[in-house]
Amino acid sequence: MRLVKLLANLGYGSRKEMQTAIRNGWVTDRDGNRLKPDAKTAHEDILFDDEPLDPAQGVVILMNKPVGYTCSVKDQGRLVYDLLPDRYRMRKPVLSTIGRLDKETSGALLFTDDGTFLHKVISPKAEVPKVYEATLDRPMKGDEAALFGSGEMMLESEVKPLKPAGLEIVDETHARLILHEGRYHQVRRMFAATGNHVTALVRSRIGGLSVEGLEEGGWKVLSEEDKALIFASE
Repeated sequence: MRLVKLLANLGYGSRKEMQTAIRNGWVTDRDGNRLKPDAKTAHEDILFDDEPLDPAQGVVILMNKPVGYTCSVKDQGRLVYDLLPDRYRMRKPVLSTIGRLDKETSGALLFTDDGTFLHKVISPKAEVPKVYEATLDRPMKGDEAALFGSGEMMLESEVKPLKPAGLEIVDETHARLILHEGRYHQVRRMFAATGNHVTALVRSRIGGLSVEGLEEGGWKVLSEEDKALIFASE
């Protein structure tokens, strides 16, 4: 791929702007040599304004999403993309979230520009487990684990029962829920069906990948080893 197109696809600017950047010597190799538009330099050896390039196409990012941010590029208010460098919104292919977390839910959120990888994660056949930590308005009744794990629970206005979900009781108003599907506001609706209300919700893990050690609003590019953890339950 020509250097101008590569830089434009990474969101650094328009092709015209990148032609100017190259002409002005802002794009170099690691030895400080100015690069030409037809340079064959490896991606990892290219610097833009003395900084390494953002990851190439196929990137997967893990974010520890804070409460109050929406998983959208168009909605009003604070968006999860505001926590990434501005140019990430301009990448081609588009950097999309893998699934969503509602505005009032925090925790593990994945982004990628790799459509094949995205569908691999969200495919019902993959059954990638997601772990949620829920804080409840009132004590649990004691029958929630049996109900959630039955494979027969129906949510209001739906015609298909939920897949069995695991429930670990931390204490009477705190629960850890393990889901293998992702329906709209599923955790909140499950507890609402039992007469309870979720006051705080965190997705702490996707497969074997945890947000532990990643500050709220923080993010990181995943290595191949990290990506493999998504499909591991432990």
